[in-house]
Amino acid sequence: MLVGIAAAAAVAAALCLLRLAAIRRELRRLAGQLRQYNRRETASKVTIGLRDRAVEELAAEINRHTDLIVAANAERRRTEDELRQAVANMAHDLRTPLTSISGYIQLLESGKLPEEERQAALEVVKRRTSRLQALLSDFYELSVIESVDCALKPGRISLNRLIPEILMGFYDPLNEKGLKPTFELTDDAVDIFADESAVRRVVENLMQNALRHAEGELAVSLRKEGRRAAFALRNAAPGLYGMNPELLFNRFYMAVRSRSGTGSGLGLSIARGLMQKMGGSLTAELRGDDLIVRCEWELL
Repeated sequence: MLVGIAAAAAVAAALCLLRLAAIRRELRRLAGQLRQYNRRETASKVTIGLRDRAVEELAAEINRHTDLIVAANAERRRTEDELRQAVANMAHDLRTPLTSISGYIQLLESGKLPEEERQAALEVVKRRTSRLQALLSDFYELSVIESVDCALKPGRISLNRLIPEILMGFYDPLNEKGLKPTFELTDDAVDIFADESAVRRVVENLMQNALRHAEGELAVSLRKEGRRAAFALRNAAPGLYGMNPELLFNRFYMAVRSRSGTGSGLGLSIARGLMQKMGGSLTAELRGDDLIVRCEWELL
């Protein structure tokens, strides 16, 4: 009987040694695959040829780690591309008015301009200088908003009082632009917890964007929807047909579209950044030829 037990123990030990040797070979194979991947000799994930739960879990974690590295590298490249694009856009946006200012200054310094033309040149210089100031201010504000150190000062706000007050300041500009605004503003209390100056900036940016791009009718609404407050602008935008409306919040896309205009093109990017800081949302959607831009906050 002792002989049988000893024989069984020897067989079990041999099987364990064989299993251990197989696992060691599999680990060496995994290490070889990792070396090839790290040397960029292959882009394949690691595979296993041994059915062992512990080895399978190790391979799965290695592959998950590989996926994280790939995602991190892609994000790094995207960030670097955005930074290069931002620098190029800023250089272009700043160079254009600077070149104009420089040219008019040379004309003014020549002393050969009649008084009427001299005054006209001075007005151009003033306008270009104002544009530069607006560009620098918007670039700076956007960088501050996106900074982790940017802290707002939230408090209780009555949107049903604040928003009509802000809209009153756009009465004359809307008439001058020839827009036909319609207002649907609830009389109910619409109280939220947010930063008042940030809410003002968001609403003003949305209205200024509408003034620059909207034509015909402009529908403005403020209503309560469940536990949320919704402020929305709707206007015809046939020029945006087929476009992804999310591009409107892309600072680079807006900068390109606005270079021939007077704005920096960063208004919607700034507005979305502020809404996110306040825990709200700012979205855009196209319904046929109509563009709907919508802000939402949680109600108190």
